[in-house]
Amino acid sequence: MPIDLNRKNGIPIYLQLKEQIKRLIETGQWEAGRKIPTEREMAEVLNISRNTVSTAYKELEGEGILLSSQGRGTFVADSDAVLRQEGRKERLLRLIDVAMEEATELGFTIDEFEVIIHARVREKKDFLSRVKVAFVECNREQLDYFCRELHLGPGVALIPVLLDDFRRNPPKTNQFLAGVDMVVSTFFHLQEVKELIADKKKTILGIALNPQLETIVRIARFARGSKLAIICLSDTFVTKIKNCLWQAGITHLEFAPTISKAEEDLKQTLTGAEAVIVSQNRRKEIEALTGGEIEVVEFRFLPDMGSVNVIKTALLELKEK
Repeated sequence: MPIDLNRKNGIPIYLQLKEQIKRLIETGQWEAGRKIPTEREMAEVLNISRNTVSTAYKELEGEGILLSSQGRGTFVADSDAVLRQEGRKERLLRLIDVAMEEATELGFTIDEFEVIIHARVREKKDFLSRVKVAFVECNREQLDYFCRELHLGPGVALIPVLLDDFRRNPPKTNQFLAGVDMVVSTFFHLQEVKELIADKKKTILGIALNPQLETIVRIARFARGSKLAIICLSDTFVTKIKNCLWQAGITHLEFAPTISKAEEDLKQTLTGAEAVIVSQNRRKEIEALTGGEIEVVEFRFLPDMGSVNVIKTALLELKEK
């Protein structure tokens, strides 16, 4: 492990770990997409507490340098994204400096500025902890995944709403949505959601979703004519997967899709397949069924960070009811 921690220099261990991981990434020793040791593994190798490692990892995730995926591990983010994140940090520091200078001109001391900033942050956190956001999506796979993984702010509650339920019973869904502060949907369904929502003053924003590049690359490597099974929970998600692959120019493969949960149906679909593409919530089930004898490729959609940042900004601009 190319990490050397100094326990005598007074610098917190988690901060040393964080900075050394950043250096490994910046120098190319840990390349983009690399899976790094788990918190437990890192703690054992470096003889430090797991909480220390967790703190360093979480801060690096917050800065966009690391990416974590439940059940898969923690990975190095794209290096260009790291550089962009550093640029954003410098810009933020300049904004803070300007605000501090203006506060001084208004007669506030630096200490008073610090107290006011802390108080304002606490007010925003307290408000956000009471905010409810509904996420409307057409398939259960993405709906469950993003309501679990998408973090819009400290304490912000993300509530799933299946688009089919909305279509079948608009009055009931609108009654439910009356209690949320904002509605989010993918851009693909945004116009329909706007038409379905009765309260035209409700804040409704769209989010762009992109297929994970690593997944596309793995699928593209299979030889022409290879059979790949597709196992999901909904036909809608199967269609989205096929469309994404077609748009990526992957037209040389044969696909055998199913949304069945019956073991016999699944075994039949998997017969002759070189790999199986699965949605997030069926990966463990299919891995247990195949016993490692066939490659399992989890098809994941990732939120566009520009869209996420727009939503976060809109949340901060919400006013108390």
